[in-house]
Amino acid sequence: MKTTIGEFLISRLKALGITEVIGVPGDFNLSFLEQLRDADGIRFVGACNELNAAYAADGYGRQKGVGCLLTTYGVGELSALNGIAGARAEHVPLVSIAGAPPQYATEYRWNLHHSLADGDFANMLDAIAPFTEVAVRITPMNAVEEIDRALHTCLREKRPVHIQLPSDITHLVIDAPEQPFNPRLPHSDPERLEATVNRILERIHAAKDPIILVDQDTDRHGFTPYFRILIEKAGIAFSQLSSGKAIVSERHPRFLGTYNGGASAPGVQDRVENSDCLITTNPRFIEGNSGSFTHAINEDNVINMGDQHVHVGGEFFVGINTLEVLEALTQRVQREAQPAGGGKSVEPFTPNADAPLTQARLWPQFVDFLREGDTVIAEAGTSSIGIGPLPLPANVKYINSSIWGSIGFTLPALLGSQLANRTRRHVLFIGDGSFQLTAQELSTIVREELNPIIVLVNNRGYTIERFILGMNDEYNDVADWNYGALAEVFQPGTSMRSYSASTEGELATALEAIADSDAGAFLEVHLDPFDAPVGLQAFGPATAEFDYGPKGPRNP
Repeated sequence: MKTTIGEFLISRLKALGITEVIGVPGDFNLSFLEQLRDADGIRFVGACNELNAAYAADGYGRQKGVGCLLTTYGVGELSALNGIAGARAEHVPLVSIAGAPPQYATEYRWNLHHSLADGDFANMLDAIAPFTEVAVRITPMNAVEEIDRALHTCLREKRPVHIQLPSDITHLVIDAPEQPFNPRLPHSDPERLEATVNRILERIHAAKDPIILVDQDTDRHGFTPYFRILIEKAGIAFSQLSSGKAIVSERHPRFLGTYNGGASAPGVQDRVENSDCLITTNPRFIEGNSGSFTHAINEDNVINMGDQHVHVGGEFFVGINTLEVLEALTQRVQREAQPAGGGKSVEPFTPNADAPLTQARLWPQFVDFLREGDTVIAEAGTSSIGIGPLPLPANVKYINSSIWGSIGFTLPALLGSQLANRTRRHVLFIGDGSFQLTAQELSTIVREELNPIIVLVNNRGYTIERFILGMNDEYNDVADWNYGALAEVFQPGTSMRSYSASTEGELATALEAIADSDAGAFLEVHLDPFDAPVGLQAFGPATAEFDYGPKGPRNP
């Protein structure tokens, strides 16, 4: 069929389920934006800058399965690169599109704005390529082939891809295939599928203490529903890495607790490391989720599941779609369930009305406020460490930057996530220092009439950095803004309501009002700058020793 290049790309994005493209206009992408404007079932949402747009597209992708970012050549692409790299680190499918200079100008190496004025138009792709699975410039001759290749790769590998779209070709007509885009992975080799399932069943049925260890890829590859069936049907206990928090309910009776090497919850390290059948999903151990590399997993006892391969105690199975393996496995597994004895319960929180807010009691009060089905977003640092040990309700979607750890990520990620699913209640926990990095995206949130609950932890600085180095130094201070006024400043007449709490009683009153309202809420909680969750108090000195060594500034 005949269609334009821009319309073909838009049709493919819609086939992925993308209904919002998040980005920043620029002269090289305006021709494509015109086509987006005229398309049905998809729209452009402008962010305040490209970095925020990339974070928002990441959050959108975590909620919906894939996100889409639109920038312009050079200045826009590179501004977004930190967010693209974060999506790669966190295994988030993200389609990054950049309007590029006209094809004739790049072929004749003209010196143009947004370039280095040296005729080199390969350098931007070269810079972005290490952080993506595909980085390509489209031409009229390769558009169908390369767009489909990029999108299939994005979905299959759960990584970002980057497409440069020259500004003078978006309205050119090409021949496009009649068949719709098929986002599914290819089917398995039948013999390899059967062999894989048989081998896994053999190990599970023979095991005395099989355990599932959940991490990010459990969610990214769509394994979670099957793991829930295995847990229920075969009575398999499970643990999680902190980077896999709340993917399976932390309040389930078969939940053992979080595995973190030598810093694991009590009894968890011994149980996980001594399991005779440990089912994993490509766990990636960094210092933050391994107890500073004190993990000790016996690979002989591991069944590791990638999306296109399975490794069973040294034996590799390829040519398979692991979703098909899990489907067959859940149908055929037969195992006598062991008595359940894990799980975490939450005691109702009773506030002490006049007590100042403290880190030790702040987070239990919030966990009591959260509901099943919420999307909970926790900024790296105080928020994620504070809420990390506490069991979230069932069916919570938990979002944070556990590996990339880029502060400021979560406010734009909130924007993207709620654009992707307006029906879920969204609750964001973010520190004041992190908020100031991307604060302007609050304006997009209120402009889009979203209704999140934003909890700003005001301790007047970078608490996590204070506990690493410079406890009393001004380089860890931030300006104390009038945060509660910002929603009205950004959007006069906004329905978002602001609250402030310095005591447990004030917080309880605010949370009661927020729970009874459908309006968005901006809640500022005030804490001592030198107070921190217990986990952070331990993390800070350990990080200092790791980063600076015995001759570092902490040990003059």
